[in-house]
Amino acid sequence: MTASAAGSHRRSPRVVVLDYGSGNVRSAVRMLQRLGAAVELTADPVAALGADGLLVPGVGNFHACAAGLRAVDGPRLIDVRLAGGRPVFGICVGMQVLFDASAEPSVGAPQPGLAQWPGTVTRLPAQVVPHMGWNTVSAPAHSALFAGAGHERFYFVHSYAAQEWTLHPEGAFARVAPLVTWSEHGAPFVAAVENGPLWATQFHPEKSGDAGAALLGNWLQTL
Repeated sequence: MTASAAGSHRRSPRVVVLDYGSGNVRSAVRMLQRLGAAVELTADPVAALGADGLLVPGVGNFHACAAGLRAVDGPRLIDVRLAGGRPVFGICVGMQVLFDASAEPSVGAPQPGLAQWPGTVTRLPAQVVPHMGWNTVSAPAHSALFAGAGHERFYFVHSYAAQEWTLHPEGAFARVAPLVTWSEHGAPFVAAVENGPLWATQFHPEKSGDAGAALLGNWLQTL
């Protein structure tokens, strides 16, 4: 069998979109299905652990998303997958909850996150917040996530973001330093991270048209 014939018979990757009450995530399901993945929207732990890829969406505020994840044992599921080198992809607030904490809401103590990455998510210091609409990003060389799409624009909807990156390369899941992509709205902020099996974007690839489809397609190719 030729290499091209073998590739044409590659099975569809199985992806679980974690269903923890994060709001309307149907656009993510539809985009992944459009790209050829076998997708299940569920909080079932057996499915979440057994899938080729786990996508963690995030719509709404940080506290609600973190609480929703804990209600379905999301932190443990993510920990177990990452410990085994199994891919996880966070989107928007689903990326923010991977940090230690968030200053959202702006009163009271910071809300605890899942602590996969150090740092606190803070409010963007821009004249207009939320940051809503299309924006460019600055992706590092050799990014697998942004392969073929590094100069495109992506769709953002957020008021808070990680504005610093402090993870030392030796603390990464992989043997190489994490690849951090930046954007800017009032100040530079982390737009995406590739950290071994853990990838995440602050923007919504599922709402970013062909550019977003290219990114999710790049992730599916790794599964």
